[in-house]
Amino acid sequence: MNSSHRVRYSARSHVGLKRKVNEDSVLALPEESLWLVADGMGGYEAGDYASRLVADMVAAMPPGLPPTERLSALRDAIQKAHGVIRQESEARGGGTIGTTVACIMLANGHFVGLWAGDSRIYLLREHKIQMLTTDHSVVADLVLAGQMSWDEAEQHPQSNAITRAVGVGDTLELDKIRGEVQPGDRFLICSDGLSKYATFSMLEKALTEMPIETVADQLIQVALDGGGADNISVIVVDVL
Repeated sequence: MNSSHRVRYSARSHVGLKRKVNEDSVLALPEESLWLVADGMGGYEAGDYASRLVADMVAAMPPGLPPTERLSALRDAIQKAHGVIRQESEARGGGTIGTTVACIMLANGHFVGLWAGDSRIYLLREHKIQMLTTDHSVVADLVLAGQMSWDEAEQHPQSNAITRAVGVGDTLELDKIRGEVQPGDRFLICSDGLSKYATFSMLEKALTEMPIETVADQLIQVALDGGGADNISVIVVDVL
């Protein structure tokens, strides 16, 4: 494993209570210390295609690369998916096809997260949760302007309006965050099918109390109990 820490993880995806197709994709590559969630958009046979393409292209990265090369290959795989999805959209008549992406990679005592869209990465450290990503969405601008909290933003009528996605627009800009990893850290990567139903305090409670064997299932249940109107995808990674 390309990491100085041992990890355990749990990955789950659920179609939810209202949708017929799961347009989310999850990818776990523990041997590469890499985990990814993608939330497709564009409807049946489009959103699921887009999210799965991103996951498949990342999964096809050459194994065993040094950390710097692995990060570069990760970026390249997502950018390649962006181009292929755009070509597919044009072939289907020009409708919107795209997907969010959020992923983390661990190496040499550090983490790096890449994302586009409103799928999120959280970190629970010493029983306190923090959101590492910033949504690329209409309501995110309101949060950053101090007009509302992230929890309030989830109830906004435009909460689903994202401003950046893989496969949408001429160029794709991926945001990045990096930092040091500490033993006991717990990372959460999720689609908005969870975050729109789970407040920060609800996430903090579940991530603090639940063991790795049940935490992903419990988080999905939180979303189902809240209404489960969207697909729900969850990856939890524990640094031992």
